[in-house]
Amino acid sequence: MTKNVTKKKAPAAKSPVIDPYLPRNGNFGYRVSRYELDLEYKVAINRLAGSASITAVTLAALRTFSFDLSDALAVSKVSVNGRRPHNYRSAAGKLHITLESALPAGASMTVDIRYSGSPRPIRTYWGDVGFEELTNGALVAGQPNGAASWFPCDDHPAAKASFRIAISTDSPYLAIANGELLSKKTRAGHTTWTYELAEPTSTYLTTLQIGDYVTHRLPKASVPMYAALPEALRHNFDHDFGRQPQMMKLFVKLFGKYPLSTGYTVVVTEDELEIPLEAQGLSVFGANHCDGKRSAERLIAHELAHQWFGNSVTARRWRDIWLHEGFACYAEWLWSEEAGGPSADTLARQYHQRLASASQDLLLSDPGPRDMFDDRVYKRGALLLHCLRKTIGDSNFFALLQDWTTRFRHATVVTDDFTGLAASYADESLRPLWSAWLYSTAVPDM
Repeated sequence: MTKNVTKKKAPAAKSPVIDPYLPRNGNFGYRVSRYELDLEYKVAINRLAGSASITAVTLAALRTFSFDLSDALAVSKVSVNGRRPHNYRSAAGKLHITLESALPAGASMTVDIRYSGSPRPIRTYWGDVGFEELTNGALVAGQPNGAASWFPCDDHPAAKASFRIAISTDSPYLAIANGELLSKKTRAGHTTWTYELAEPTSTYLTTLQIGDYVTHRLPKASVPMYAALPEALRHNFDHDFGRQPQMMKLFVKLFGKYPLSTGYTVVVTEDELEIPLEAQGLSVFGANHCDGKRSAERLIAHELAHQWFGNSVTARRWRDIWLHEGFACYAEWLWSEEAGGPSADTLARQYHQRLASASQDLLLSDPGPRDMFDDRVYKRGALLLHCLRKTIGDSNFFALLQDWTTRFRHATVVTDDFTGLAASYADESLRPLWSAWLYSTAVPDM
């Protein structure tokens, strides 16, 4: 006589995670070196049709792999090295591809994907990110995981690649993407703009900006600086953004060579935007940041500084976002001092008091996904840099920043990279400083 035994099912294996802050983003098995995007966007009906050619190398024997891609975009054709795959399917923000037979480790792989749809932002903890319709145009604000809203990609900051972006849209509109404008061709009421971005760039830092804009070049700038905006905002822009060449001069002096060969562009949209946002070689502001009163100059300095801290030297994982925001916030204070406003030391003491009176439950080295854009990350990171400056002196501090931006230009980093490099600029151990500011939640004394 035997007993009936009910066997328990083994728990399903969890999918590996690249970054716990964005557990559904990033993909395994390959490394992308280049994206080539050919896009057509119809403003009136918010319709995007595109083809992406993605060049990559396999990191292991690979038969099944995926890209991040919004469910709002439908894929109509896929080929890998010129051949149709065994199958492909889209589900839960991923495009899954299965080959007939595995590619060996180290193999070159070109994946061609055709897709189309009505793009929309991706909903996140931090609001909607990615492709967004404007009143008369569109923009992409990709941080932290919005790139998949407009093209298939490996959407994680550690995965940097070069880009060619061709965008065709109705001729009255100006279309801007990252990099150097290679060509502009008009035919049958449509204009195609083709851009080349040679510098390795994280996907979230790529962008499209489409609008009824005029462009001009800022005078007397040591690095080429451009603007694209509605004609009606030109007068305010000349006042509000007019000191950007002086900002650029200061930041090159303090942070080192501007990291891009193509210059810097500011786009001001006709719509109001809650916050400005950086992209590689660009920053995007709303009409509310161009009010004729210079009320957004702090933010203008902040976004420019991101070209060094965040865009060129990029956190490999989102827990280290203070390496972006703390540095850009401190740049605000350095510009204030240069422009005749409150000194960096005055601002540091002011914000130290605010932090000391706020909740002290944030760990700068690991703030958690919900708090990674909390203002305390920005201000605590800036305060840490100010205390480091006080500890090692101005000469060593700014030499450290230039070493940091040069050594890791267009690379990805973690906090230990910065603390390790800083040690070579200090005569005494910096461990107490790191312990107090990075690895404790209490706000230490200045």
